[in-house]
Amino acid sequence: MAYENLDRKLVNALLEDGRASLRSLGGDLDVSVTTVSNHISKLEEDGVIEGYAPIVDYGELGYDVTAILQLKVEGSALPDITDRLQEHKHMVTVYETTGDHDIIAIGKFTDTDHMNDQIKELLVDPDINESNTSVVLDTVAESEQFELDY
Repeated sequence: MAYENLDRKLVNALLEDGRASLRSLGGDLDVSVTTVSNHISKLEEDGVIEGYAPIVDYGELGYDVTAILQLKVEGSALPDITDRLQEHKHMVTVYETTGDHDIIAIGKFTDTDHMNDQIKELLVDPDINESNTSVVLDTVAESEQFELDY
């Protein structure tokens, strides 16, 4: 096989099975184990692949409430607040955004009381001018990654 698009094919194969062996990846892509190893190392070095982690179903572990927080903050406080949210144990996603809100964060909680307690702790910051919290009713797709085109 030509090495054209090999990196994208490797990423797609790892998205399908992140625990695939170098040998099986090489066999599937018709390249040597050394080639696979070198390309994966380069993808990791370049930050394309940032790690290997399990996909956790938080609902199965008792985290039945997903909340979406939309925050308006003072401009100079934005980095501090995003850092605090990123470090918060229950926040799984934090975005700086354009539009009506400066930050959108997604958190996982065991129940609404737990959510309420955790969010109230976060919202005591005087640099947060406005907040809006939505509770997710049904998760249709979450943490989905997509196959790369090549």
